Amino acid sequence: MWQRFKRAMRSFAGFFVSSIEDPELILEQNIRDLNDQVPKMNESIAMVRANVTLLEKENMKYQQDVRELTAKVKAAIQAGRDDLAGTYATKLQGEKEALARNQQQLDIAKQAYEKALNVKKAFMREKDRKTQEAMNAVRDARRAKWQAKVADTMESFTVAGVDSTHDEMLRKVQEKTAINEARMQMALESVDHQAAAIEEEAEKIQGDELVKQFKMEMGLMDSPAPVSDVGAGPEKTIGKKVEIK
Repeated sequence: MWQRFKRAMRSFAGFFVSSIEDPELILEQNIRDLNDQVPKMNESIAMVRANVTLLEKENMKYQQDVRELTAKVKAAIQAGRDDLAGTYATKLQGEKEALARNQQQLDIAKQAYEKALNVKKAFMREKDRKTQEAMNAVRDARRAKWQAKVADTMESFTVAGVDSTHDEMLRKVQEKTAINEARMQMALESVDHQAAAIEEEAEKIQGDELVKQFKMEMGLMDSPAPVSDVGAGPEKTIGKKVEIK
């Protein structure tokens, strides 16, 4: 019974978590978490590098002490001070041992620093890969949401009966257009085009005559001669008496 209860509680918790999970938000948070690890890693690498620098300085100091003690031992021997030379030799031996330990620690620290740099390079490559994958997934998720909204909108149009009314309205417009075209064709066929052309020509001739009259009144054009003057020739003298003065 207890196992069944725990299983039921786990299933309920899993359902609750899955219902509130947003993959897009989780992926964005993963990207932020990866970026937040970079400063921490840089800080750790800086500490390793600082240890290397400290050991290098100590190594240089031990080397300097060894050189100085070696010179003192030689100087004491040359001065015949074997007791003082023995004291310096004892210190020199201790400095050499310390230098050897320091050199060993320095080598280990340098190896650790190189490994830390390699770990950072591997981490940065993996971070960039996961970041790119997450960004692509986020874009896909946003595109999927947009497509879902478009699909819902299109489905709502179909459910609302837009398709049926659309076809019906198109049919009515086409019928009205056909009726108007038929009426226009009938109206054009009922017009006497020849009579209209004759009337148009007559109006043009009348207009030309009016223009001529205006030109004659303005003196821009000679008046036409009377018909009797145009047909008259030389005066005939047959049957007339010619008066001789």
